[in-house]
Amino acid sequence: MAGAAPDSGTSAETTYRSARVPLLLPTWLVIGVFLILPVALMAVYSFLTKEMRGGVIWEFSLAAYDQFFINRGLFGDEPPSLEWTYISVFGRSIAQAATATTLCLLIGFPTAWFIATRPAATRGVWLFLITVPYWVNLLIRTVSLRFLIRENGPLNDALMVVGLISEPLGMINTNFAVQLGLFYSYLPFMVLPIYAAVERYNFALSEAAADLYASRWVTLRDIVLPIVKPGIIAGCLLVFIPSLGAFLAPNLLGGAKNFMIGSLIEEQFKRSLGNWPFGAAVSMILMSLVLILLMLYARSTSRAEAR
Repeated sequence: MAGAAPDSGTSAETTYRSARVPLLLPTWLVIGVFLILPVALMAVYSFLTKEMRGGVIWEFSLAAYDQFFINRGLFGDEPPSLEWTYISVFGRSIAQAATATTLCLLIGFPTAWFIATRPAATRGVWLFLITVPYWVNLLIRTVSLRFLIRENGPLNDALMVVGLISEPLGMINTNFAVQLGLFYSYLPFMVLPIYAAVERYNFALSEAAADLYASRWVTLRDIVLPIVKPGIIAGCLLVFIPSLGAFLAPNLLGGAKNFMIGSLIEEQFKRSLGNWPFGAAVSMILMSLVLILLMLYARSTSRAEAR
């Protein structure tokens, strides 16, 4: 009898695993068709040859990656040098995404804290007010924002009426407009994860810290932030990654001087350029950059937990 227990447990585990496989098949199918297959297709396209009218020629080539990293001159007759044009676009995109993430964090954390500390009966109303503008399509919201901040738009008119400015401010096609667009687009992605973390926070810890004469800053730094840190990190990732690849805000609000990675990729798949391999190569470089950042974060998190 003593030896029958392990056999029974092993049999039950095998039965569970065999029953789980059919249930997971729809999930695997969706992931394979809508995630793995498109990424694999982009990876393959990045190593193919450009077709002059758009599309690809099924011949292996590293020309797309060579175009991104190496400058050989307009006619390919100059000594090869590092291509700073596209690298600078990546640098600008990272800076814009990091700035948007910082702004969302500075506004999102107090907003999430405020909502989480409201009475339970009113929290749903505050969350509704945060999310209701995002029921509208992102394109419509970005175009509306452009209308709002244009030189003869409502914002400039209001500032001139109250006497804060004497002439309209040129906000369109500036870094400010891009930042405003990214901030407006992704702020809820910062608020909601932090709200979920703060809602689970035990406020008795803050009361205990106050009883021990800890200042509000010390309580925030040493007690609150370490506990709600997972929500903050999740919000930062949810804002930084889509901001890095955004193209609506740069295209509609930033203009050519504020070109970002998403705009660069989008341009390559238009009929006027039709350089699909280069667009796919830039996409793979962007995805590799994001994966490296995520791996570095996961590594630092695992080290911190091991201490």
